[in-house]
Amino acid sequence: MMIRRSFAFGSVLAIGLSLGWFFHARFDATSAIAAPQNPAVQPAPTTQFPQPLATPHAVQMADGFIASTPEEAIHVNVYEAVNRSVVNISTRSVRPEAFLLVAEIEGNGSGSIIDQQGHILTNFHVIEGARNINVTLFNGESFAAELIGQDPDNDIAVLRIAAPAEMLLPIRWGESSQLRVGQHIIAIGNPFGFERTMSTGIISSLNRQITSRTRRTIRSVIQIDAALNQGNSGGPLLNARGELIGMNTAIATRSGDNAGIGFAIPVNTMSRVVPQLISTGRVARPTIGILQVFETENGLLVVNMTPGGPAEKSGLLGSSIQRRKTRSVLGMIEQETVDHSQADLIIAIDETKVKQADDLLSVIETKRAGEVVRLTILRAGKALSIPVTLGSGE
Repeated sequence: MMIRRSFAFGSVLAIGLSLGWFFHARFDATSAIAAPQNPAVQPAPTTQFPQPLATPHAVQMADGFIASTPEEAIHVNVYEAVNRSVVNISTRSVRPEAFLLVAEIEGNGSGSIIDQQGHILTNFHVIEGARNINVTLFNGESFAAELIGQDPDNDIAVLRIAAPAEMLLPIRWGESSQLRVGQHIIAIGNPFGFERTMSTGIISSLNRQITSRTRRTIRSVIQIDAALNQGNSGGPLLNARGELIGMNTAIATRSGDNAGIGFAIPVNTMSRVVPQLISTGRVARPTIGILQVFETENGLLVVNMTPGGPAEKSGLLGSSIQRRKTRSVLGMIEQETVDHSQADLIIAIDETKVKQADDLLSVIETKRAGEVVRLTILRAGKALSIPVTLGSGE
């Protein structure tokens, strides 16, 4: 590399000297025959164009900074208002290796401060299996974190650190039910460990589905085109007002790096889950008491239910099991046959059509224990509406 640079410099120097000699010789030759100057004609002064301070759409900000466009002003305002609410999360975990050895693994992610009691919001997969969790604030101060609660099904976790209240600047929560495709969004996180990095983009689509670590489907996911990379997980997705509208959780990629397709869990999901994690450490999910269904083209055929559970109490009918004993070479054995002919077929819940078990669960998980849902079923060819009061379960 140094040889190439030296060679390039030498070449430029040689050419420069040659051109300098040429123009110097040309000047000497022509100056001897140039016409005399008219002393009355003075050379025109060099025009000095003033440098414009800003474009016609510039925005004067409170601290005197001039943003070239309103969009630039939004970016600056949001970052300055929110970046100190974003934390860097580092983890250490161990992985078993051959010959009774273990390998220590370091991880990195992002999080948001949600109150001055030290609670930190992040993804479950950021801290999954971690033995040590450290949280670094905007001022470089690091604190050991404890896990307060986790919801693997929705990839949500809450940590807590013992930091002074004056260092904790909570993020402002927004609302995600009225989001629109094309809406401007801002992401802040720690890609590859580069703390509090901002990227911008738009909402590319809504109501996407991704699979959690527990193989459950996370619904109503926000798709964005803002650059997300390793380490952005758990960081906030913001609207133009600097409000939390989602938590960046995944990217669609083959290389492991940004490919322009990112996903964020909507803030309304977190609004239901986070208070439970802080108060009890877990999510008490409402339950309908249906243990098994068969998925058909027309709906969900009820197979069996929790004895005495909400569905059974509401009068829902499942499949019947018939047992009979038969003689074989091994002696008497008991055989079971399942009769689906009398089972109810669920076609909708709260007027939302269902064809997969996950369709049913997705509606139930938006409810609370004690709320009533209405199942639309087919029984003996007739449509019926059955109210079911949801119970409480984990």
